[in-house]
Amino acid sequence: MGDTPGKGRLVVAIGVFKLLKAALLAPLGVAAIVGLPAAMVQSAVLRVRWTGALAGHPAVQLALSRFLALDLRDLREIGAAFIAYAAVFVVEGVGLLRRRRWAEWLTVIVTASFIPFEIYELARRPGVAKVIALALNVAIAAYLAWRRMRDRAAHASHFLPA
Repeated sequence: MGDTPGKGRLVVAIGVFKLLKAALLAPLGVAAIVGLPAAMVQSAVLRVRWTGALAGHPAVQLALSRFLALDLRDLREIGAAFIAYAAVFVVEGVGLLRRRRWAEWLTVIVTASFIPFEIYELARRPGVAKVIALALNVAIAAYLAWRRMRDRAAHASHFLPA
């Protein structure tokens, strides 16, 4: 990819961050599906919220609001959603650690797609953690998009006549 030593460290850090999100969400999903007590799952969800992994998306917000009246079916639906999010984060994280271009684009698309929901949620219920999550996601999407466009321009310039 043309990275000099040290240039890819930020991409690796983003990959590790995505894998950490997956490592937090996957056990929650499994716990919800196998039917651990709702109070235990609720407590874990509240601890995960700071990562921004659960912020913004209306489906996730709806699922979290329904925690007050959980039944087994609800728990399983939420668990499946957590596992789906974790799977996406694993694909992004592993792809970024392996320095795959497609993973950078995937991360840009997935991360940027949640930004409008995060802004909406921040406007509805402001909070420091939400501001940090939004800023981090904007920075990640912008940085990776810039990297990909920069590399594409550099690649194209090699083919221009001298």
